[in-house]
Amino acid sequence: MNFGYTLSGLLIGSIVGMTGVGGGSLMTPLLVLVFGIQPSIAVGTDLLYAAITKAGGAWVHGRQGHVEWNIVGLLSLGSIPAAILSVLVLNGLAIDRQVLSSLISTTLGIALILTSVALLYRDRIRKLGGMSGEKVKFATVAAGAMLGMLVTMSSVGAGALGTVVLFFLYPRLSPISVVGTDIAHAVPLTAIAGLGHAALGTVDFHLLGSLLLGSLPGIYFGSMLGSRIPEKMLRGALAGMLILIGGKLMF
Repeated sequence: MNFGYTLSGLLIGSIVGMTGVGGGSLMTPLLVLVFGIQPSIAVGTDLLYAAITKAGGAWVHGRQGHVEWNIVGLLSLGSIPAAILSVLVLNGLAIDRQVLSSLISTTLGIALILTSVALLYRDRIRKLGGMSGEKVKFATVAAGAMLGMLVTMSSVGAGALGTVVLFFLYPRLSPISVVGTDIAHAVPLTAIAGLGHAALGTVDFHLLGSLLLGSLPGIYFGSMLGSRIPEKMLRGALAGMLILIGGKLMF
C-alpha cells in the first residue's frame, strides 16, 4: 500500500465528512496534479472509490427514511443510460490514451468550476426552484442524464451538482432528504460508470485499496469535526479551491 495514497484518502475523506461534498472534485485533481496519474486512470479509480464509500451512507440514510426513492428512480432513468453511453463513446472513439486523458482533463476542469458555482450559490438556486406535475419529472430525468455524462467523464458532479439539482427541482424537500437522495442516486451511477472504466482498463485497483484504507476513518473524523466549523466558511474555501484547480486543469 502506498502511504501517500492512504494519507490522501484520509485527507479527502475528512473534507467529505466535514462538508458532504468534495470526493470526486478533490480526489481526482489530487491524483492528477500531485501524483501525476493519468486523468483517465484517476477518474476510473475515483468512480469505484466513490461507489464503495457512498454505499454505506446510502444504507444508513435509507434505513432512516431520508431517501426519496421515486426521485432516485427518475434521476437513474437519465443517468444510467447516459453513463453507459458515455463509456461506449469513449471506447468507440478508439483514441489513444494521451488524447483520452486530455479530453477527460478538460471535462474535469469544467466540472470543477461548475461545482464551485453550485457550492457558492446553492441557497440562491434553491429559492429560484420549484416545478410541478410532469415538468418536474421530465426535468429530473434530463438532469440525471447530464449528471451521468459529466460524472462518467470526470468523476465530478454526483455530490455538489446533484445536491443543487435536487434543491432547485424540489425546494420543499428537507436538506437531510436531499443529501440522502443524492447519495443513494450516486451509488449505482458511480458503480456503473466505474465498472465501465474498469472494462476500458482505466482503473488501478492497487490505488483504489490504498485510498479506501485512509478515507473510511477520514470520513468519520471529518464528521465529528464538521459540526464545529461554520458551513458557509467551509463551502467558500472549498469553492475557491475548486476554481483554482479547475482553471489549472483547463489551461
